[in-house]
Amino acid sequence: MKIVVLAGGLSPERNVSLSSGSMVCQALRDRGHQVALVDLFFGLEGFEGAPEELYDAPIPDSFKRVSRQAPDLAQVRASRKDQSPSAIGPGVLELCQSADVAYLALHGTCGEDGRIQAALDLLGVPYTGSGCLGSAIAMDKDLTKRLVADQVTTPRWETVTVTPEDLEELTERTELPVVVKPIASGSSIGVYIARTREELRRALAESIQLGGRTVLEQYIEGREIQVAVLDGKALPSIEIIPKEGFYDYENKYQPGAALEVCPAEIPAGWEERLGQAALAVFQTIGLAVYARADFIVTEDGTPYFLEINTLPGMTPTSLVPQEAAAVGIDYGTLCEIIIRKSLEARKGGL
Repeated sequence: MKIVVLAGGLSPERNVSLSSGSMVCQALRDRGHQVALVDLFFGLEGFEGAPEELYDAPIPDSFKRVSRQAPDLAQVRASRKDQSPSAIGPGVLELCQSADVAYLALHGTCGEDGRIQAALDLLGVPYTGSGCLGSAIAMDKDLTKRLVADQVTTPRWETVTVTPEDLEELTERTELPVVVKPIASGSSIGVYIARTREELRRALAESIQLGGRTVLEQYIEGREIQVAVLDGKALPSIEIIPKEGFYDYENKYQPGAALEVCPAEIPAGWEERLGQAALAVFQTIGLAVYARADFIVTEDGTPYFLEINTLPGMTPTSLVPQEAAAVGIDYGTLCEIIIRKSLEARKGGL
């Protein structure tokens, strides 16, 4: 099968995406597929051979490393020779049209928010994961919560647009402790647990730099447990226990920074409720193939739904591959299941 793996892009999660893409590419090549790995933003810029030669091109070492810091996107944009306003680099769509399927190893905006899915739909290019509408909904934390609030338990939340003019007023009136998170971002970029007014002020100030649209979410004390859905079934849960702080960007992508226990060591009743909640969210917002739902579970076993990720990470420290491995699905097989089920979903119009 000819497969184009799309990675990178202009999201704050760009570096994570490049690592996911490199692993997916290698795994699929090891299973005998023809696989081209392409940075969505840079496309074929700088590649001197024919596009077909990308299927045999070595994976750049720079794709394989996950930086402990989010990229400077202004610098990334400025470094492309083609200064077109397009978020899609030269030759990308044409390459996808010549392949059997596009594997989306993208994360965050420019990849997980439904826009690339819509573009590929219009071109008639099959791709992995959920369709454009479900992806767009899941990317918006406020809209997702509104749609599933009568299906699952979720912390109280307020969505605000933070500006320099109202920063002080928001700082003073918001109940503490509170979780501050961008409305449309992942990998815990821009996420803070604010326990003091000063911590809240700093978190809100940073949220302005990330676009301003911000969710202020009730802080729930409990265990951080995540559940992947694959092919309509919940996989075994995984508990995240950071050695310091909470499960922020650095703890997610620094090997050894967090203890990850899969299956989570929880009562069977908790496991069942988590799986049911993950499936309820998945089905309510119309997702397809796979996703990963994040929860905080309180002492009484109540799962509080936080968010759901439609293109979860596939890096060396990512969680979905660990959950799949717990039921005997190795990394390469997982990639192939995602492709097979995605092709079925596209035929069904999802």
